[in-house]
Amino acid sequence: MGAATEGIARFLGTTRFLIYLTVFCIVWLVWNTWAPESLRFDSASNGYTALTLVLSLQASYAAPLILLAQNRQDDRDRVAAEQDRQRSERSLADTEYLAREVAALRHAVNETATRDFVRSACARCLRSLQREDDERRDDKRDDRHHRRRD
Repeated sequence: MGAATEGIARFLGTTRFLIYLTVFCIVWLVWNTWAPESLRFDSASNGYTALTLVLSLQASYAAPLILLAQNRQDDRDRVAAEQDRQRSERSLADTEYLAREVAALRHAVNETATRDFVRSACARCLRSLQREDDERRDDKRDDRHHRRRD
């Protein structure tokens, strides 16, 4: 019933409906104005009472149908807004989680040895080893030199 109501309400709001209603009214007025007297069913002298009644009946049914369709659309909009809100909350939670993960990764990266740090540490280590080697050589030379003297 709701889908039929919405279909009718959508049709009532179209240009096609306005054109059909206009053509209907023009045909009604022309027929009841110029048709032979015995074939007329709505008198111009009475102000086209039957046409007024038909248009009032159409309007009295159109208004509630349009309101029903609007209520259904409001319900759909409310559900869509709730789903959007939930989706936004999930996105925010995901974003916060990812931000924490990135911060943890940055922290972990700062604690790990970088290439430059390793190179500088290796260079210091190599220099230290070379100094030790040089000192040993010097010590050995000094020992040899002292032995020769003795």
